[in-house]
Amino acid sequence: MPEEKFHHINPRILQHARDLRHPQTPAEQRVWAAVRNRGLGYKMRRQHPIHRYIADFYCVEAKLVIEIDGDTHAEPKQAEYDVARTEWLETHGHHVIRFSNREVYENLDGVLEKIRGACEGRVRGS
Repeated sequence: MPEEKFHHINPRILQHARDLRHPQTPAEQRVWAAVRNRGLGYKMRRQHPIHRYIADFYCVEAKLVIEIDGDTHAEPKQAEYDVARTEWLETHGHHVIRFSNREVYENLDGVLEKIRGACEGRVRGS
């Protein structure tokens, strides 16, 4: 499928993304502290709108969506929404990786290494 450009973001989505930047969840704060200012060698954005969705973190260069999931993502309706959202994003050329809050708290270095590896693989594979 050819890449579609979504230059216009619904103003409500854009405002919601801005509102989500403060306050971040504690898990998001930990990840952001490590990835901001090219901490992994790649520019990251937080609460980045893509079409009608908002990515927790996004690397434009790698077209990589990084999601940090709390307990609510285990609920059936949320899990169903997450699957549909991931399918849409991947159909439109993005790659989605997900981590639980628990992974961030218990193995931040491992999470960061997976993010770095995904960025490297996507940038080299372009």
